Amino acid sequence: MTSTNTLTTRYRRVSMAEVRSRLGAPEEMIEGKKLDHVDKHARRFIAHAPFLALATTDAAGRTDCSPRGDYPGFVKVLDEHTLALPDRPGNKIADSFRNIAENDGVGLLFLIPGMRETLRVNGSAYVTDDPDVLARMRTEAKAPMLAIIVEVAEAYFHCGRALLRSRLWDPASQALAAEMPSAGEIVTDQLGVAVDPAVFEQVLEDSYRKLY
Repeated sequence: MTSTNTLTTRYRRVSMAEVRSRLGAPEEMIEGKKLDHVDKHARRFIAHAPFLALATTDAAGRTDCSPRGDYPGFVKVLDEHTLALPDRPGNKIADSFRNIAENDGVGLLFLIPGMRETLRVNGSAYVTDDPDVLARMRTEAKAPMLAIIVEVAEAYFHCGRALLRSRLWDPASQALAAEMPSAGEIVTDQLGVAVDPAVFEQVLEDSYRKLY
């Protein structure tokens, strides 16, 4: 999360009026219509999406973005105005939970591998342990202990320019991972400890075996 409440102005700030003047009118026909609910197309997209990014903000305006993933359709559409996200085992830092408790505004970005367009959902959220909701998200014979309920304010599709530019689904892009240090090397360097990176990598691999 960011460490300060406000950004320091180092470069010229551009007003929203200038932004709109330079960009021109929104391409509404390309971006898709903003709805106040989940229609049949958004519902189908969510049912096929195995990954999303969840953006939350605390009371001071500090923002966090958390990856969420599971089998396709892990997010449940309870009705056209309500989504449920399961909380699977993770690092237990609970940044998203803490932020939602302070500021219920959230943004979700759904992705489907191989599809260029994405689905964006904005709304308000709260945490629940409702047994009926948790039962609907049972996976690998385990139900989550908690879930995030999202009350939908906006749902709309976003064009695929960003994914096309990033070549995200191009198999050749996977070669970029080989240019990065391992997770163990990153952790030992950040912590400044004289420990074999393979130790951290083994701990990480062990944790990956406990996904549910």
